[in-house]
Amino acid sequence: MRMLTVLLFVMFSNPLWAAAPFTPEQEVRIKELIRETLISNPDILEQAVNAWQQQANEAQGQQLSQFIAANKQALYQDPGSPRFGAATPQLTLVSFTDYNCPFCKTFDPLLEKLVKEYPQVAVVIKPLPFKGESSMTSARLALTLWQQHPEQWMAFHQRLMAKKGFHDASSIAAAQKKTGVTPAALSEQSLNVLRSNLKLADQLGIQGTPATLIGDQMVPGAISYQELEQIVKQQLAQAAK
Repeated sequence: MRMLTVLLFVMFSNPLWAAAPFTPEQEVRIKELIRETLISNPDILEQAVNAWQQQANEAQGQQLSQFIAANKQALYQDPGSPRFGAATPQLTLVSFTDYNCPFCKTFDPLLEKLVKEYPQVAVVIKPLPFKGESSMTSARLALTLWQQHPEQWMAFHQRLMAKKGFHDASSIAAAQKKTGVTPAALSEQSLNVLRSNLKLADQLGIQGTPATLIGDQMVPGAISYQELEQIVKQQLAQAAK
């Protein structure tokens, strides 16, 4: 570290505005000192990268916390967004999902398992029609059903998630028939909810599904149940403080 100390002394022993410009020979020597220091102490770069990453993570976390605080109503309390789990939860997850997304179809059952094992947890479902026209149609039908017959929503939601591959008009109609839902024309509210979901997703930087907001963490992708449970436990403990 002696070389680094010398370098810092040379560069900062006088105010920069008061120092005379470096001569070409001094500039060459400074570069040599920097190179020698990094070669002798390669962990300096790792420490600098780690410090930068920590600062970036903290800044990103602060931005997310501020966004959550400013959008609590839209995220957690929108009556047009389906929800299940605790009526008065200690922790509410927000699941951005798509009925045509294969990863969502594997992850969604984990959320249902979670609320059974953690009765103090709730989940809000935010459909995102990222994958074509049938994503839009299935999402609007589910949201319309939630608006008009909320007690029928879960069975229809599960049926839509159970189908492998993309939906089409036939598979959506089959899901309606199989679950015995009350037919209804697509509501204007369902379209407004999707617009709100897309806006939230854009502001949160969500580029794919599933994406899950858990406390003050945005979790991309279909993680394992063990990972999901660990994050939920951490957030519950944090909420209890």
